[in-house]
Amino acid sequence: MKRSFFRKAIGLLLLVTLCLLPWYTPFQIYLSIPTHVKTLAQPQSELMQALDEHITVSTSSGQQAQYATDLNGYEVHENDHHELIYTLNDVPVKKTNLEVYDDFKIIPGGHSVGINLHTQGVLVVGHHLVSTKDGTISPGEEADIQVGDNILSINDKEIKSMKEVEPLVLEAGEANKSLAVTIKRSNQVIETELKPAYDEKEKDYRIGIYIRDSAAGIGTMTFFDPASNKYGALGHIISDMDTRKPVEIDNGTIVRSEITDIKKGQHGVPGEKKADFVLRDSQLGNITKNSPFGIFGTLNETPSESKWSKPMSIALPNEVEEGPAQILTVIEGEEVEAFDVEIVNSLNQTAPATKGLIIEITDQRLLEKTGGIVQGMSGSPIIQNDKIVGAVTHVFVNDPTSGYGVHIEWMLNEAGIDIYKQEKQQAS
Repeated sequence: MKRSFFRKAIGLLLLVTLCLLPWYTPFQIYLSIPTHVKTLAQPQSELMQALDEHITVSTSSGQQAQYATDLNGYEVHENDHHELIYTLNDVPVKKTNLEVYDDFKIIPGGHSVGINLHTQGVLVVGHHLVSTKDGTISPGEEADIQVGDNILSINDKEIKSMKEVEPLVLEAGEANKSLAVTIKRSNQVIETELKPAYDEKEKDYRIGIYIRDSAAGIGTMTFFDPASNKYGALGHIISDMDTRKPVEIDNGTIVRSEITDIKKGQHGVPGEKKADFVLRDSQLGNITKNSPFGIFGTLNETPSESKWSKPMSIALPNEVEEGPAQILTVIEGEEVEAFDVEIVNSLNQTAPATKGLIIEITDQRLLEKTGGIVQGMSGSPIIQNDKIVGAVTHVFVNDPTSGYGVHIEWMLNEAGIDIYKQEKQQAS
């Protein structure tokens, strides 16, 4: 009986301890100490927690400080790795791995750009019925060609545009033969047979599918690197408006665009920028990648000058703070302007991922003009403490004043810009 009571008492004590532990100040301090910090500058913002008077911090070089704020005087060199060891009464409590890299600068964008994409092959965007003498059929569906597929070749002939398809369909139809079609579906390459059918109404041969070979729209440039002329824009993948699937691109271009009007966003109805492409034949740059982090390529010429057209440092995810920031975007003509926002939440992502930031528009002029975040604003760079921290990507449909952003580090990775290049060279 006593033993049973004793066990229950011990269990209750452990339960109470577990419940109270998160509120225990030393335990909170322990949890607040990061285990890994990656920074492009002195680690002041991440390691500036005031610790208990009995906790000291030492580096791998033997320097000691009573508080983390004393780390300001430490000699932390660029392109180096360090260990910060937190001790309590000379007993090691927690170790922080610190990586310091060279400061990296790019030029912020904010410019409105026109986007022209050419699909890989031709994109299947729908099916239709063909009225034959024996009834209605859809040859495309019978051949298991699905919406979102890319037709890469027909009869071993590479297909790059819609106009290349029609003569092959006519030739096969008149010869009463099937077409050998190669399609790409996600990461699969599939072979199928597609037999054209004669449409009694249209008086022509049809294959029962709708196809498209290009897409166009507008977005915002996020950054460009003056050393390599590489750029990033949009901050999210471009999907086909009919299939809702990512566009597999063969190539593409960006051109200057001029904002002519803005449809204001409302609750449940996203707004949008309206623009004219400027000098459509004069390409600002090419598009070589359409990824979840935006579109990327190389510039042929630098965008128009603005007051922000100067190199600016970047911030890594663990350096971004909740609080005031600005975005750069265009709401009239081609003029890049800065508008106030609030970073509501920032995820300290350690691997590439989208939606790392939540922002809220606080600038009254921008709210009056756009209602918040609108289509065409995607890619607008987010600036905090004179550093580029990310880009606007999506709007909350039910709250156009708020939306998501992506951390700049992941966009730079997708652009093929190695911000750790110098550190790697030193390590090798």
